[in-house]
Amino acid sequence: MGNSYEKPDFWSRKAFSEGYPARSVYKLKEIDEKFGMIKKNSSVLDLGAAPGSWTTFLLRAMEGSGKVVSCDLNPLAKNVKGDNLVFIQGDLNDKAIVDKIRSEGPFELVVCDAAPLTTGNRIVDTARSQGLVKMAIWYAQTMLKTGGNFVVKVFQNGDQQMLLRSMRELFTTAKGFKPVACRSESFETYLIGLGKK
Repeated sequence: MGNSYEKPDFWSRKAFSEGYPARSVYKLKEIDEKFGMIKKNSSVLDLGAAPGSWTTFLLRAMEGSGKVVSCDLNPLAKNVKGDNLVFIQGDLNDKAIVDKIRSEGPFELVVCDAAPLTTGNRIVDTARSQGLVKMAIWYAQTMLKTGGNFVVKVFQNGDQQMLLRSMRELFTTAKGFKPVACRSESFETYLIGLGKK
């Protein structure tokens, strides 16, 4: 039996036809349509940005205004560019990288669609995902302006409620949301934080 991840589905084909590196762009589009997170003239931080679909969407949505700061261990796809794009290549846990990102902030929006290198072992993969979420929450806590918004991908497991509890201390509203563009067999979902306290 073939794996559905091998065949480009509707969302993958749509992404390529619209000039995005990956299908994940439609998850951010749906989140923005529902929660109104992306504002023109704002500063946005995209954590774990490569290959750059979310960065591309942010640049297009902001129509050349504001600033998008993207960071990843890997480079962005060659066609991901913009006059208001700052790309920082490196490890998000590295102090020098943290300092570089901090110097570009503070931000009105922090987004993170980073996924761990998956092993196929759901327990290991969800633990790694949780580590990334905690790191992203730390960035939101330290680099978001008051009133700022946050979105992060998480692999669903028993700790989602714990993560949401910690986000409720930081944000006026915190909730889980699974966009239609997530594959039906995928156990990823998104945590949304609105209105940093």
